[in-house]
Amino acid sequence: MSNKQDYYEILGVPRNADDSTLKNAYRNLAKKLHPDVNQDEASEAQFKDLNEAYGVLSDPEKRAAYDRYGHEGLRGMGINDFRSSGFPFDDIFDQFFGGFGANQRSSSNQPRRGADLRYDLTITFEQAVHGENHEIEITRPEKCSHCNGERSEPGTEKTQCVQCAGSGEIKQVQQTFLGSMVNVSICPNCQGSGESILSPCTQCNGIGKNNITRKLSVNIPAGVNNETQIRLSGEGGPGELNGPNGDLYVVLTVTPHKFFQRNNNDIIIELEINISEAALGTTTLVPTIDSQEKLIIPAGTQPGDILKINKKGVPHVRNGKRGDQIVIISVSIPTQINPEQKKLFRDIGNTLDHQARPKEYKKHKSFAEQIKNILGM
Repeated sequence: MSNKQDYYEILGVPRNADDSTLKNAYRNLAKKLHPDVNQDEASEAQFKDLNEAYGVLSDPEKRAAYDRYGHEGLRGMGINDFRSSGFPFDDIFDQFFGGFGANQRSSSNQPRRGADLRYDLTITFEQAVHGENHEIEITRPEKCSHCNGERSEPGTEKTQCVQCAGSGEIKQVQQTFLGSMVNVSICPNCQGSGESILSPCTQCNGIGKNNITRKLSVNIPAGVNNETQIRLSGEGGPGELNGPNGDLYVVLTVTPHKFFQRNNNDIIIELEINISEAALGTTTLVPTIDSQEKLIIPAGTQPGDILKINKKGVPHVRNGKRGDQIVIISVSIPTQINPEQKKLFRDIGNTLDHQARPKEYKKHKSFAEQIKNILGM
């Protein structure tokens, strides 16, 4: 990966380019480099590099990883090389120009990679922090074991497809702003095989696939977050004409926790203490995502003060380094007190300066501002 060209250089944009700049740069270069327009031998490789670069930089999560760690940062996200991994970034061109992507240049009767599939998995806050092996059950199309994906009953003959004359593809010429474009699509009659089925398979009805339910083990690394994608290579849809299977992408959703909030790799919790504990100080147990930790609350602690427990946050998904637990202090003021408590408060109040007066203004961060800073709002 160290020899790969910088993605920003491929698109010809600065590192702080916004989404609009990225999109415009991609559109302009795609018009010039698409192999159906540019006959230079190097254009196809350049066009694939362009798709790969835009596929990363147009995705906020992948762009952040690339900006911080370069190409190596993408390995931790299950991405090594978009062109060889089968991740569907070759289809980006279709989003802009209506279906004249590089995939359509390949011959339809050649082996084709299977479709990538998605599985949405909901996990708890604790599972996201600690990671675990999780078993999922998925129903997906698989190659028919009876006909081995050939679609015809074993031992029966096939004939040449009359719709595509055995080529496995249908060609149509369309006029676009780029000129005349030949759109090559898979023959719908023979599904790209070039052959017509005389005796369909009795197990799959001539489709070549059956829906099968499988149980798969998913390794969820510690530190994952909402929308993290875990790729299971080869666990997607079956390939066509002996092509490789696609991949399965497990997309995670993390349920909110009753007490904890997450900010990057830090965990935030609000701890309520009484006015005596705030004034005199105390040592108390604070829940963490692991267990409980002792926390010393200094005398004179004010509402909104922030304390920290080191290395009790979320592990970094790539290097395992843990964040901290941030404890925001909330002081509980009693609304109902008994006569004895009233006397005690009066006695204490008589020893304090109880004259109401304006407080001298000092420029400092308010409680709300501190919260916003911690949460990254």
